[in-house]
Amino acid sequence: MRKQRAAIIGGSIGGLFAANLLLSRGWQVEVYERVADDLAGRGAGIGTHDELFAVMRGLGIAIDDSIGVRVPERVCLAPDGAMLHRLEWRHVMTHWLRVYRPLRERLGPESYHAGRTFIDFTDDDDEVVAHFDDGSSVRAELLIGADGLRSTLRSCLFPGVEPRYAGYLGWRGIVAENALPERLRAELGSSYYFALPPGEMLVCYPVPGRSWNYVWYRPVLSDAELRDLCTDAAGRHHGPAIPPPLVRADVTARLKEAARMLIAPRLAAVVEHTQPFFQAIYDVETPRIAAGRVALVGDAAFVARPHVGMGVTKAALDAACLARSLEIHGDVEQALRRYAGLRGEFGRRCVARGRHLGAYIEARARPHLAWPPEALDQSPERVLREIGATMAEIPELQLGI
Repeated sequence: MRKQRAAIIGGSIGGLFAANLLLSRGWQVEVYERVADDLAGRGAGIGTHDELFAVMRGLGIAIDDSIGVRVPERVCLAPDGAMLHRLEWRHVMTHWLRVYRPLRERLGPESYHAGRTFIDFTDDDDEVVAHFDDGSSVRAELLIGADGLRSTLRSCLFPGVEPRYAGYLGWRGIVAENALPERLRAELGSSYYFALPPGEMLVCYPVPGRSWNYVWYRPVLSDAELRDLCTDAAGRHHGPAIPPPLVRADVTARLKEAARMLIAPRLAAVVEHTQPFFQAIYDVETPRIAAGRVALVGDAAFVARPHVGMGVTKAALDAACLARSLEIHGDVEQALRRYAGLRGEFGRRCVARGRHLGAYIEARARPHLAWPPEALDQSPERVLREIGATMAEIPELQLGI
């Protein structure tokens, strides 16, 4: 009997989870990734959840101390370095690569096709046909969109659904611990740090490879400011996503000056030792995540602001629910109805939570909107408790797979 076939658009973590989980259930899978080079050099520090590790263990991936760095506490520091709030918080911080690499290694090279750009699909009786920009096409019983924030497959299903800009950026940087002065390393220890300038938030934490990673969420107060930030030294404007190497030196210098003025000295020193870059913050809410023989997973389905802290976990759970639904129901379309019901509701709740957690930052960029007082609560007690909380601490996300 011929194996059922799945064509997966997108070869990052969401697509790799889907591929590996379907392979383990007897499907034939083919992954098509637009980017021609290896994705292993991409990604940054991420938080983890027990649910993520459970999916990885189910695939036979060993979870040991090498997966991440254990942090014992969260600490919020005032601009002068004084401690404003401390919360015991035992958590594992990892790096995107530590999840990507074992998933990629478990997928045979014959099943992963780099440099293939998907453009559209058509239905043909009991199959779906994926079309690529080189004129080729592939047939499968199931087409999965795992192609991220600006998903081409999502735009085929819902042409009017676009990422919604939140009004602020996430400035990022990473630095090897051995590049920091010894005294600074001792001051940092192994805590997870917060800084909360008015209408802003910086988080700074250790990641595998003995490095420190930070993300600093800062409002952009006008379209002109965003355009300036996204213009390179040659005067070329890159839209809302300028490549990191092209961020101008004067732009990064201004960020480092702001760090010296607004955040604790030890955190400002980390920023000083990096080459900062930024990403605009978006959210995406898709009307449906499955239609016919097509399903969306991960960021192709829903994008919640990173304050929820579970982008990778959500991708893993989406893929696990999809695989489980196909296991329960022999009929693909019936399985996708189950999947859409469970993960569609989960995704909508994640997006709502991300907007809630980022409201006080967005409000500074959009003060003309009506913001209830509770949305503007930037107290360290609330922020340290809610940002990146575990799934067990979020009742509205207690949905099955």
